[in-house]
Amino acid sequence: MSFLKRLARSERVRSAAGSLLAGYLRLVWRTGRFRLDPPNIYDYADDNLPVIFAMWHGQHFLSPFVKRPQYRAAVLISRSADGEMNAIAAEKLGVRTIRGSGDHKGQFARKGGVSAYFQMLEALADGETVALTADVPKIAKRAGLGIVMLAKQSGRPILPIAVATARRIDLKSWDKASVNLPFSRGAAVAGPPIWVPAGADQATLERYRRDVEAALNAATARAYDIAEGRAEPLLWPQEVVARLERDRDAAAATRRPAAPASGQADA
Repeated sequence: MSFLKRLARSERVRSAAGSLLAGYLRLVWRTGRFRLDPPNIYDYADDNLPVIFAMWHGQHFLSPFVKRPQYRAAVLISRSADGEMNAIAAEKLGVRTIRGSGDHKGQFARKGGVSAYFQMLEALADGETVALTADVPKIAKRAGLGIVMLAKQSGRPILPIAVATARRIDLKSWDKASVNLPFSRGAAVAGPPIWVPAGADQATLERYRRDVEAALNAATARAYDIAEGRAEPLLWPQEVVARLERDRDAAAATRRPAAPASGQADA
């Protein structure tokens, strides 16, 4: 094993790198001029906690700052070497970590995925918001079924979010990650929540998977438009809010126990 590889696997080096990353992200957020879209997103979020934060990989670095300090939150991070550094940074930014991931074939059960999945279900059941990147590993901007299954089984909505800055370095990595730079205009955008009914079959789950993908792409494009001055933050139209409430009520109805048949209530 080369010296550089041994160095990268050193616990002390990873801890120091994670601390540096957390400090750098704080600098970016505190020196940036970030705008929320919609401006009243927390009014909706507060009434519907916990939620499932969905992000694209490579665009997720500033997401810990989107949550309010009083929100309890956990984030799913892979068990890779890069994941270790990200996990240390997340913990230092006040976000609990759940370790695990699926693989590039969309099999959520590998690489600690099963254990992580049940930990996320337990966190949501306990009132803790969960954040995760929605991409199929190593396939950028393609949502996997894992996050949709999590919403179905937990009964909690998926909230697509994107954070962008005007000043940044766009990398040529598989996820086209962006390194956000300090002293920049920025935007934190939330798309309308997506509620997945408990009775969703495979075809319905695929439809919701595509909805998550489209919502994340729309939120990402809007975040860049606002950060770069091409758009202004707006409230969700009333018809969108009404649809969200209908979707929420419809999803909740699929989880209510059926009323006993007449004459069987005392059986």
